[in-house]
Amino acid sequence: MHLTRFRNVERIGFIGTGRMGRPMIAKLLQAGHPVNVYDIDPAAAKHVVEKGARWHDTPRDAARDCEIVITCLPLPRDVFDNMTGEQGALAGMPPGSVWIDTSTTDHQNAVEIAGRAAAIGVYSLEAPVSNLSHMGVEFANVSFFVGGPSEAYVRSRAVLQTMGAVSFHVGDIGQGQSVKLLTNLLFYAAAVASGDALCRSVRGGVPAQQAWRRFAGSSANSVAIEQYAPFLLDGSYDRSCTLEIPVKDMGLTVQLADDLGVGLPIGRAVEKRYSEAGRKFDRYDNHLRVVELAQLAFGVRLQVPGYRAPSKYGADPGYPPDQEFLADPLGRIKPKREHVFPLEDVPLSDMQIHLLESLSGELTHINRLILDEALDLGRGMGVSDALIYDVITWSVGASAWSDSHAQQYSNEQLVDLVGAIAPPLTSIPHLICP
Repeated sequence: MHLTRFRNVERIGFIGTGRMGRPMIAKLLQAGHPVNVYDIDPAAAKHVVEKGARWHDTPRDAARDCEIVITCLPLPRDVFDNMTGEQGALAGMPPGSVWIDTSTTDHQNAVEIAGRAAAIGVYSLEAPVSNLSHMGVEFANVSFFVGGPSEAYVRSRAVLQTMGAVSFHVGDIGQGQSVKLLTNLLFYAAAVASGDALCRSVRGGVPAQQAWRRFAGSSANSVAIEQYAPFLLDGSYDRSCTLEIPVKDMGLTVQLADDLGVGLPIGRAVEKRYSEAGRKFDRYDNHLRVVELAQLAFGVRLQVPGYRAPSKYGADPGYPPDQEFLADPLGRIKPKREHVFPLEDVPLSDMQIHLLESLSGELTHINRLILDEALDLGRGMGVSDALIYDVITWSVGASAWSDSHAQQYSNEQLVDLVGAIAPPLTSIPHLICP
């Protein structure tokens, strides 16, 4: 198969103009790329069409004569339906062009579509997205985990870098989706565990905001705690993502573990929690609604009266977009946000202080244990430890624990330090399975 030599400015077809797709399209338009778009909901494309994208009535027409076609869709069946068939994007793509799927789907789906693409001379790259901060896609603060032919990745890297902050070539088609799942595993486990820890704190008489600040300022910190837990405190559960997405992702993660023969005990417990939430609540409800299960079990409410998370995806949809940003010691960017709690802090008893210290230790230990499970998945896929740590560091699954151990890994081999890896798991931690 001959890879078409792209122009400096590629013509791009973009299928899926939802919340994740719109900012990517805007970045491409700003860089001068002609962009054709299609969405099952024409109204969803109105914003990008106003910015200069060209609307088409079918995926095939949007992809016609494009050097690169990008899909950004919520579910595996959406990707398959929009790429295949008489009206699918593959029907309009010329030989030598490249399909890039930025959705989080399953690797069997990606392999199936890639096989059909290869039959007509089209290259395939899967490039699922991980936010480097809450809704980082809105300011190109995302990473892409790319699976597929290296020559196609090299040709497409500039487009990926336009839409995000960093990209990693992680292997063959199917590897990108699988690597994305292991980073999501870290985030979902941290979200469940931090929700339980906050519930236990409140049941022990500690105000939720004081517990949150303690966890965020400790070795237990993670992207889930620092940037997402505030949406628990304002009662919004984060409107940026629906519950059906983690339910789907965790199901795919367990399926991957089964395929690889990986035990994944904590991951399976987290999957059960999300499955339960998916049955109890509407699938279009907000994704952090999973923590409502813990609130019901413990008989507490995490919502802080009068508090609004500083984000338009929280309880105040009129909150202005992020304007100021900070860089951490590793160079990752995140919004600079001020949290204003109307309630005054209260003096804590020695028992309550001990409770917070104990919960911080448990959260840290869970970050350690789930990191081991993510490493097991990555190794099962044949990914090096160094690359696994790179993608975790530049993903929504990063934690204080993973950051503190990233330097132990060279490009060649794992440095085995005493105590770096947690002992074998004999029971599921209480913050995962109360």
